[in-house]
Amino acid sequence: MIVMKFGGTSVESAEAIERVAKIVASRQRRSPVVVVSAMAKVTDQLVAMGQKAALADCDSALQSLKALRQRHHYTASELLGKKRAATLAPKLEARFAELENFLRGLAAVRELTPRGNDFLLSFGELLSSVIVADAFMLRGLNAAWVDSRECLITDATHTRAVPQLEMTRTRCKKKIGPLLAKGRIPLLGGFIAATTNGVPTTLGRGGSDYSAAILGAALDAESIEIWTDVEGMMTTDPRLCPDARTIKQISFNEAAELAYFGAKVLHPATLLPAIHKNIPVYVLNSRNLNSTGTEITAQAPPSKDTFRAITAKTGISIVNVVASRGIMVHGFLRSVFEALDRHSTSVDIVAISEVSMSFTMETKRLPKVLLGELGEIADVTCDDQQAIICLVGEDIHGKPGIAASVFNTVAESSVNIRMISQGASEINISFVVQESDVPKAVRHLHDHFFPAKQNSRDDREAVKANSPKQNRNGSHVVRKAVRTKYKASKAAGAN
Repeated sequence: MIVMKFGGTSVESAEAIERVAKIVASRQRRSPVVVVSAMAKVTDQLVAMGQKAALADCDSALQSLKALRQRHHYTASELLGKKRAATLAPKLEARFAELENFLRGLAAVRELTPRGNDFLLSFGELLSSVIVADAFMLRGLNAAWVDSRECLITDATHTRAVPQLEMTRTRCKKKIGPLLAKGRIPLLGGFIAATTNGVPTTLGRGGSDYSAAILGAALDAESIEIWTDVEGMMTTDPRLCPDARTIKQISFNEAAELAYFGAKVLHPATLLPAIHKNIPVYVLNSRNLNSTGTEITAQAPPSKDTFRAITAKTGISIVNVVASRGIMVHGFLRSVFEALDRHSTSVDIVAISEVSMSFTMETKRLPKVLLGELGEIADVTCDDQQAIICLVGEDIHGKPGIAASVFNTVAESSVNIRMISQGASEINISFVVQESDVPKAVRHLHDHFFPAKQNSRDDREAVKANSPKQNRNGSHVVRKAVRTKYKASKAAGAN
C-alpha cells in the first residue's frame, strides 16, 4: 500500500486532475490511498473572505464566495460533463451553503477565532476532494471519498493542531482498512483533521504533506509519494539560480533541515512520521507522468558535491537583547528564555555571550508584546527584512576548510553576514544576511559548490540543440544555456 499526495497546483484545473487520475491509475496495483489539497489559491481566497467578513464587509466576502463557487462548478462540469456534474452539484452546494452561513455569522459577530479559522479553511479540501473522487470514478478508478476529520485526530490547538498518532492509527484501520481490502481507492482531503469530539482542526499551512505522512505511518505504507509541480527537491531554488538541478537521493535528516530552512517543496513537519516508521518518501512532478524525482530515505549515498543543497528562508527578524554590564547579569539568559517560553515562540538561530543574546525568528510570528517584555530587562533592537541561508550536507563538519570556503565565497559576492550558526547541527552551516542579498549570495554559493559539469560531448550536443536562430532584425539569438556553458569553460581555462 502507498500514500499519494497531490498539491494545489496538481488539482488546480480539470486538465490537472486528468493527469492525477492517470498517475493514480498507473499505481493502482499498489493499493494507493490518495490525499489532495485544495485547488491552487483557494486557501488564500478563504483566508481573505474570513478577513473581510470579520471586518463586517460581508458583501465583498460573498462576492469572493460567488467566484469560488463558479470555479468549482466549472471544473466539475469540465471533468464530468454537464449531466454527471449536475448530480454532484447538490453535494457541492451543501458545502457552499454552509460556508455562506458561516461568513454571514462571522460578519455579525466581527471576530474570527482560531477555531472558526480552522472551520473556514477546511472547505478548500472538502470541495476539491469530492470533485476528484467523482472524477476518478468516472474514469474507472474505484475511488471512495473519506472524510479526513473522521481519520486524522488531533489535539485542540487550532490552526496548528498536534496529531494524536495512536488514535489516528485506530481510526485509519477502521475507516480506510476495509476499503483497501475491497480494492477501493480511499481519497481524502489533506490539511484538515478533528479533535476527539469532532471539532475541525488544521495542521497548519502546507499541512497536506503532513497529512499524507501521518496516514502513511498509521497504515504502515510501503512508501509515500508527494506529487507537486517541480521535478523533486533541487540543489537550490531554480528561481534564484537557473542552474539548479534535481537531487536524486537525499537523507531524511538533510531533507528535513532543508524543509525547515526554506525549501518550499515539503512542509517542515512532513517527514517526522515517515522517519519514525522508516518509510521512504518520493517527491515527484505531477506534470510528468514518468517523473523519478527525489527519493528521501533514512540514509542516502554520499553526495559527490560538498553539500547536498542550498536553501534560503526569507521574512526573518533578528532580535538583539543586550544587558548592561553595570548590573548583575546572573539570570539574564534565563529571563530571556523564560520570556520566549511564555509566548510559545520558536527561534531559528541563537548567538549568546555573557551579557547579550541575538536570535532570529519569522517576522510574522514575532509577538510585539515579547519585545516589550524583553525591553524591561535589557536593551532590545529588532532588524526586519533579513534571511537565513542554509547549506546542508551529511558530515560536513568532518571536512576541514568548508566554513572558510563558504564565507570566502560569500565575501566575494560583497554580501554582509549578520549572524553565523555552525556546530549546533552536524549537517548544516547557516548564516543571516539582508533579504535583498539572498539572490546574489545563493547564486555565488551554487556556482562555487555545484559547478556546471564540463563534458565536451554534452557541450557539443547543447550547442547543436540550441543552434542560433534568426530573429526579425536578422541578428542571431544564442540561448542562455550555451552562453552560460561557454563562460564556465572560459573561466575554467583561465584558472
